[in-house]
Amino acid sequence: MQLGPHVLANRLFVAPMAGVTDRPFRQLCRQLGAGYAVSEMVTSRKDLWTSLKTSRRADHTGEPGPIAVQIAGTDAPMMAEAAAYNIDRGAQIIDINMGCPAKKVCTKWAGSALMRDEPLALAIVAAVVAVCAPRGVPVTLKMRTGWCHAERNAVALARAAESAGVAMLTVHGRTREQGYTGAAEYDTIAAVKAAVRVPVVANGDIDNAAKARLVLQHTGADALMIGRAAMGRPWIFREIAHELATGCALPAPATQDVKRWLVDHLHQHYGLYGEFSGVRSARKHIGWAVRGLPGGEAFRQAMHALDDARLQVDAVTTYFDTLADAHILLPAALAANDGLMALQA
Repeated sequence: MQLGPHVLANRLFVAPMAGVTDRPFRQLCRQLGAGYAVSEMVTSRKDLWTSLKTSRRADHTGEPGPIAVQIAGTDAPMMAEAAAYNIDRGAQIIDINMGCPAKKVCTKWAGSALMRDEPLALAIVAAVVAVCAPRGVPVTLKMRTGWCHAERNAVALARAAESAGVAMLTVHGRTREQGYTGAAEYDTIAAVKAAVRVPVVANGDIDNAAKARLVLQHTGADALMIGRAAMGRPWIFREIAHELATGCALPAPATQDVKRWLVDHLHQHYGLYGEFSGVRSARKHIGWAVRGLPGGEAFRQAMHALDDARLQVDAVTTYFDTLADAHILLPAALAANDGLMALQA
């Protein structure tokens, strides 16, 4: 798949998720089959660029290209300046956030709140494209189907964004009002795909290969973006890629492989955040990894008592070694959910 001057490895993308898709997690997902990954949301507020939080989000050390950075804000000149700032620091693709449903983002009229103000949204797109185009940097846009059920304007906004120079559109199949509740719908994504010529990426509730295949067929989308389903299960990308290519399910990964991936991820995580913050922020990744496994909840609770990186790694190693010694297999791919049944119907 071509995006500007970049050839993407495949059409399975990691969704940008604040507090999740930092550099170590993006690299892990790429290692396990994702063809493209977008950074966590980076603010357009200049006074925050030098903050520790933003500097970590803008850290792309050792990351394979293309480097894609998502920016968020409500002021067109500030967003253009943020795009230039991130390009100077290695960004090769700039993504505009018009999809985040978080209250703290939308109350400032950023994220998906911009879909309620199309003139402002398009002014931001035009300003960012004007900065990026002369540098050969594609601009992409991530949005929702609309603000609420009665205000689903994704098709109109997609057409206007394409005319303004956006090179790719990602649509999450929910409104801002839905947040992450209910089932994603894909009719709007199909309508966006039919309305534009640039690549369209479908996002929302894609958690196994069967669902991936049906969403591609239903929407005609050029690619799929996976977010929450990769939390604790980053190998979902290689599972889906294998089944889409061969028609055969890939066996669940070996317990020792999962241990190795998680331990390597932890070391990368500590390297980015330092031991004090890294041990604490790693707890969520460990919790996602052991979710649904024997003794997983008790183990997750025990992690809160450990404040030392070595002890945390040792505990994770022992836990997975115990599973392996007991010949406990990891769960196979997730079963189809209600959203898949609804799509089939």
